[in-house]
Amino acid sequence: MTDGTNPGRLSRGVKAALLETMRKVPVGDRPVRGSVVTRASRHDMSFESLPAYRQMQTGRALADALEIGVPFYRAHDARAGARSVIDGKPVVNFASYDYLGFNGRPEITKAVVEAAETWGTSVSASRLTAGERCFHRDLERAIADIYDAECSLAFVSGHATAISTIAALLGPKDLILHDALIHNCVVVGAQLCGATRRAFPHNDMKALGEILAATRDRFERVLIVAEGLYSMDGDGPDLARLTATKQQFDCWLMVDDAHALGVLGKTGRGIFELACVDPKRVDIWMGTLSKTLVSCGGYIAGNHALVDYLKLAAPGMVYSVGLPAPAAVAAFTAIGLMWREPERIARLQANGQLFLRKAREARLDVGTSWGYAVTPVILGDSLRTVLLAERLLNRGYNASPIIPPGVPERSARLRFFISSEHTSEDIEGAVAATREELTKLEREGISLSKMAKLITAGVKS
Repeated sequence: MTDGTNPGRLSRGVKAALLETMRKVPVGDRPVRGSVVTRASRHDMSFESLPAYRQMQTGRALADALEIGVPFYRAHDARAGARSVIDGKPVVNFASYDYLGFNGRPEITKAVVEAAETWGTSVSASRLTAGERCFHRDLERAIADIYDAECSLAFVSGHATAISTIAALLGPKDLILHDALIHNCVVVGAQLCGATRRAFPHNDMKALGEILAATRDRFERVLIVAEGLYSMDGDGPDLARLTATKQQFDCWLMVDDAHALGVLGKTGRGIFELACVDPKRVDIWMGTLSKTLVSCGGYIAGNHALVDYLKLAAPGMVYSVGLPAPAAVAAFTAIGLMWREPERIARLQANGQLFLRKAREARLDVGTSWGYAVTPVILGDSLRTVLLAERLLNRGYNASPIIPPGVPERSARLRFFISSEHTSEDIEGAVAATREELTKLEREGISLSKMAKLITAGVKS
C-alpha cells in the first residue's frame, strides 16, 4: 500500500488507482442500463443523486483504490458472540452486544422453540386489536421488577420505543434536553414531536442546570434524557445529580439503560444500582431487548399512568404489531438467567476493567470509558480507523470502526464490546495487536486529510 522507501507516502500504483477511481463519472450521472428515457427531466429524482449516496460511493471508491474491504454489513458465518466466523475465518469478536453470553444458551433456545410451537411466530396484529398474551405480561412484569417500577411496556422495536414514547408525551409547547452524545432514537423522537430540542455538553450537570435556570419557565413540560451507559464512549452520567436537577426544575427524567442492563451494578440492574440511587426517582426507564437479553424489541418502565397512557397513545404500540412469542420468551428467560448467574456479571466487569487497563498501558486513547462493556479506541481520523479495523481483522480480531456521522467529526474510533465470555488472552492479544497496527499506520502517515489533498490535486490536474 505504501512506498517502502518512503512509508509516509502512497505507492505509485495505489496513487494512480485512487486518482483514476475518483475521476470517474458519479453513478448518478450515468444512464442506467436497460432504462427507457421518456422525456427530458427538469428535476433529478434519481436515488443516486442523493448527497449521502454520493458520499457512500466516494467511500467505496476509496476502499477499492486502497484494496480494503468495506467494514460495514460484514457477513458472519456463525452465531456471533465472543467469537465468530467471517469469510470462513474464525475471529475473536468485539462487535457483539451479547454481554453475558446468553445468545444460544440451551435454556433460552428450548423456551423459544416451545413458545413458537405453542403461539406461533407472530401475534399477527397490534396488541390493541389482537389482544394480550401471557408472555407479554410475564415479560413486562419481569422488566418492571428490575426497576422496582409499577409496570412496563414492551415494544417490537428498540429504536421505535424512544421515538414513540417521546412523540406521545411531548409537543410544540415543550422542551427536550438531552446529552450531546445521546442515541439517534432520542434525537429523531424529539424532531418528530415538534418540541424544542437542546443538547447539553456530555455529562455536564452544571451546564444542564444553567440551561434549565434560564429557560424552564418558557415551556409547559420538560424532558431530560440521558443514557445509563453511553454506547460510543462507555461512560455514564452522575445519576444522583440528574435526579436532583430534574426535581429542582420540575422535569421528567428519561434514562436509556440499553447498554447498562446486565452490565452495571452487582446484579446487573443498571446505572441506578451502580450509583445507589432509588430507581423510582427516574420517571421513565427505557431500554432494549437486543443486548444482554439477546432478543429484539424495547421497553419502557415507570408508573401505571405512564404505561396506561402509552398503550393508547404511543404510535409504535398502537400502530405496530405486538412482540412475537419467541422474542418475548427469549428476553424473559434471559432475565431469569441474569438473576441466577451474577458470576457472569462479575466476569464481564473484570474483563472490561482488564481491557481498559491494558489499553491505557499501551497508550491507546480510551476517552472517558468506565471500562465495563464498552471501550473505544479513539483515533480521530476516519481513514486510519477503517484501515486499523481491516488490519486487525486480518489478525483475527473483529472490532467495528465508528466514523462520522455516527460520532462527531474528528472522533472516529474502534469500538470494543467486551463480553463475560472473552478470555484474558483474547483481551490482551487484541490490545497488543491494536497498538502494533496503529503504530505502523502512524509511521506510514496515511490520513483522510492527506487523501483529500491528493484527490483534489489529482482531479484538478
